Amino acid sequence: MAMLQVRDMDDRLYDRLRFAAKIENRSISQQVITILQSYFTSVPVKTKNATEEFLKLAGSWEDSRSTNEIIDDIYGSRVNSTRFEALDGIFD
Repeated sequence: MAMLQVRDMDDRLYDRLRFAAKIENRSISQQVITILQSYFTSVPVKTKNATEEFLKLAGSWEDSRSTNEIIDDIYGSRVNSTRFEALDGIFD
């Protein structure tokens, strides 16, 4: 049977491992094996690469307007907010 030795483990990590083993009524070795089995038998979830997902969007927005027309539309849709107007003098 294979053996595994771990060196330079952080004391806090070891304490958490020991605590988890105690809660589960296992030895530390049994707890490590249980954790490894659980990790390696779980269904792997494929994480999406954020850069690739972003690049998929390139060229997906089409508009017949010119750049200046789009900018004018954005500026025209802006409204002045009264959110920070002084109601009680806090922002004076």
